[in-house]
Amino acid sequence: MSAEVDDFLYTIEAQYMYRPDLLAYDLYQNSKLWWVFSQRNPNRLKDPLFDFSVGTGIYIPQLSNLKTALGI
Repeated sequence: MSAEVDDFLYTIEAQYMYRPDLLAYDLYQNSKLWWVFSQRNPNRLKDPLFDFSVGTGIYIPQLSNLKTALGI
């Protein structure tokens, strides 16, 4: 999944440390989409859980782009 021009840069906050599933739920209402963050940020999130730490900047896809890419 490649980056899109309308992805937004997000800095991981304390409540999401090591919990990409919680961020996925808050953004997409689906905790099972946690893997999207590591797919979109392979150089920043080599370990999708332990690299998901406070202060790390990641690119996040818009929900509409995600739905189109996944066919949902």
